[in-house]
Amino acid sequence: MAKSQQTFNKIEKEKKRLKKREEKQKKKLARKAEAKEKGAGIQFAYVDHNGNLTDTPPDPSLKVEIDAESIEIGIPKKSDSDEPFDPVRKGKVSFYDSSKGFGFIIDTETQEKFFTHVSGIIDEITENDKVSFELEKGMKGMNAVRVKKI
Repeated sequence: MAKSQQTFNKIEKEKKRLKKREEKQKKKLARKAEAKEKGAGIQFAYVDHNGNLTDTPPDPSLKVEIDAESIEIGIPKKSDSDEPFDPVRKGKVSFYDSSKGFGFIIDTETQEKFFTHVSGIIDEITENDKVSFELEKGMKGMNAVRVKKI
């Protein structure tokens, strides 16, 4: 005669699973009954002139008429009136380690700090030197290259 495959542990797990299912069903029925007592809730949702959802209709006097022709799709073209960008910047060497071959330069206009490597340095520089440099995209941001002492 074969032994039953139903162990005590399996039977207990099955009981727990069924009990959980019953509790879930009871909660669901309780929520449905509560919703019927309270009413249906908000029938409609409106969007006001700021884009927020409300339960009151928007005020027609705040409606703004927009001309469809004035909407630009895409990036606007650059005009020739824009001043040409000067790639050469001026700054001050805030830190430079000649043994390791790198340092940092602070831009005098924007006060941003840029990394510089010995491979991008033309003249010999030390800390607190005033320099001119150009920016180039590096692996971790913008790097100062073609660094010259002023």
